Amino acid sequence: MATDLGPGPVAPAAPARPNEPVLRWRSRAHSIEEVEQELGRIWAQTNLEVDVNQNGVNDERHVGARTSVMNLVVIARRPEVGERCAAIIQKLTGRHPSRTTIVQPADPDGPSWLDAHIVAHCILPRADAPETCAETIHLTCGGESGRHLDAIIAPLLIHDLPVTIWWPDEPPFGTPQANDLLATADRLVVDGSTWHGTGLTQLRRMAGAAERYPIAIFDFALVRQSRWREAIAAIFDIPDFLPYLRHIRRIAVTYGVRDEFGAESANIVKPLYHAAWIGSRLGMNLVKPLGAMTAGGPRRPAGKASALANRGAGLGATLRLDRTDVSVVIRPVMSEMPPGTTLRVELLADWRGSELRADVTAEQEAVHVRVWQDGVHALERGFNAPRRTELDLLAEAIEAGGRDPVAVGTLALAAELAGGTAE
Repeated sequence: MATDLGPGPVAPAAPARPNEPVLRWRSRAHSIEEVEQELGRIWAQTNLEVDVNQNGVNDERHVGARTSVMNLVVIARRPEVGERCAAIIQKLTGRHPSRTTIVQPADPDGPSWLDAHIVAHCILPRADAPETCAETIHLTCGGESGRHLDAIIAPLLIHDLPVTIWWPDEPPFGTPQANDLLATADRLVVDGSTWHGTGLTQLRRMAGAAERYPIAIFDFALVRQSRWREAIAAIFDIPDFLPYLRHIRRIAVTYGVRDEFGAESANIVKPLYHAAWIGSRLGMNLVKPLGAMTAGGPRRPAGKASALANRGAGLGATLRLDRTDVSVVIRPVMSEMPPGTTLRVELLADWRGSELRADVTAEQEAVHVRVWQDGVHALERGFNAPRRTELDLLAEAIEAGGRDPVAVGTLALAAELAGGTAE
């Protein structure tokens, strides 16, 4: 807990402990000019902490130079989202210090207004080291300011440092507001698994944005699957199984729904990413996009009458590997897991008259692989791979540099499977 007598430096109630962020500054502003003045005041302080030693003498601990390595901009449509993101970012103060601006657009009607809370958190790398600090600007803006977020954000960016936009809600891809923000960014961080409906329309729009802007896209929904990808790749590290890799004939991904109607509305971004990753890494091309399936196979193209002819049959598509068609099936099953959660990835391959079937599942802390060769159980292996938190994912997003070719290829093929990119 910290105490203070008003806006400005905050005196801690107890000495700082290594690697624990502590609030050192708090103030408020009502214009961009006032925000800039408050930021200047923070770094004009000779120290933000005074420790009292055992002899009752003040020991000043001077704050090290600002250690921002990037600009992090969070677009939060709801206060609770902004608070959750701020708590995650605060934990990264010592690892990846950044100037963070959390923007919450409010009522777009009426006169332009802005309310800003500026805070600085500091952290001790070790007991005898100076603190390192990073500032966070909480902006709520309405009227004209809320409609032109790029004009509000731009003056607050530290020049010559990369800009990452974290959009934890659903980005309105294709709108002037989103386009203006993406034009200023080096990286976009999203979680496609939280988008409404199936998420496929937004996925296609995001792929379109990736084509128009030179930004790196970091989707938590895709990055979370790295443990699945490592387990699948490990199957074909085995010499006896490697020849089957370019002879895959079927990719089936099973995901959870809570009831029979869930298949119409569950977000399937994560299941789709599994198929798109495998297809893109093997250089597969699209033959037919996802369409509703019946027992006889794919019927309607995706985007045409969204209800499934057979809710349990799922969606089917066709890819081509070399000269051979590969069937893609994304199938719902009843489960207590959150809707859209991947439950199983199955691969079927045949090579020189021999069949290989692989089955991959995951739990909270592990991934399991089972393989059958010509119907005979040939491999069972478990991988210790805990599911990563938002803190882990955000840290990785900040550390990542440039466009990841794997992510680029996966997103591009996922959009094609979903029906092509959208404006």
